[in-house]
Amino acid sequence: MEANTTDLAGRYEVVVVGGGAAGLSGAVVLARARRSVLVVDAGSPRNAPAAGIHSYLTRNEMAPGDFVEAGRAEVAGFGGRVLEGSVASLERLSDGFRVHLGGGGSVEADRLLVATGLVDRLPEVPGLAERWGRDVLHCPYCHGWEVRDEPIAILGTGSLAVHGALLWRQWSDSVTVLRHTAGVFSDEDEERLAARGVPVVDGKVTGLEVEADRLAGVVVEGERSVPCRALVVAPKFTATARLLTDLGLKTVEMTRDGVEIGSYVDADVNGATSVPGVWVAGNVANLMAQVVTAADAGVRAAGAINADLVEAGVCRAVDRRRRELSL
Repeated sequence: MEANTTDLAGRYEVVVVGGGAAGLSGAVVLARARRSVLVVDAGSPRNAPAAGIHSYLTRNEMAPGDFVEAGRAEVAGFGGRVLEGSVASLERLSDGFRVHLGGGGSVEADRLLVATGLVDRLPEVPGLAERWGRDVLHCPYCHGWEVRDEPIAILGTGSLAVHGALLWRQWSDSVTVLRHTAGVFSDEDEERLAARGVPVVDGKVTGLEVEADRLAGVVVEGERSVPCRALVVAPKFTATARLLTDLGLKTVEMTRDGVEIGSYVDADVNGATSVPGVWVAGNVANLMAQVVTAADAGVRAAGAINADLVEAGVCRAVDRRRRELSL
């Protein structure tokens, strides 16, 4: 890993912005394809608060920081370069892109792979952010096993709280819905919750109870206490797409059952955006992607980028040959 920009090459075939599972996986594929690759990563993965990654074959319980370090080493092992730092802005050139670095200076790229992830916008409950990724959770496939058979509370912020409660009920017999700001559920939803033994507690959640640095319960209006070992919330997933707006790309709102889930950057199945030469991968394009899904997206995007560069190289070679034959 490189800590400064003084000895960076002026131009790369691909610059990867973001060094999580998507960016590093894409960089490995491109480096193995003998492309010149630079990864620029600020070193602050979305899953940093979690003790380990989950549902990734052979990588379960691996600390997020260790995963990133191992990925960086693999990129370097195949000849790629990794710069710890930020990207200030992206600029389109007539023959590629200029990447302005946060620490000063810039590099150029023939193609871009942007894997900047997303930001989890959490409900405004005192103490919630401090427990995020530990015992304040959102994804049962990421964390359900770790809190199996524990009392789990669902923070209601919309109608999707019912869906969440019934899903988390797979991991525990003790699931409670905290109505909070969700409002009134339909008669059908109330019946479904009752059939699965999921009670609903009225009132707004005003705080968390923590004992020995572990969630013990939540406080509801009127100082009522609801015991739980895990609190499930529904963040608004907001794509980290500021850099892409420099290139004319906009985010798209995602809704489910009329509820806004978040925003993402639209792209095709291989991550190609509407701007030629720019690909996206991971949570910036797929709000529901887990670590393994993001890695897969990076691999697919890298394959598409390499194919695009191959075709561009063939076109140049054909033009050169034609010119030579015409002499």
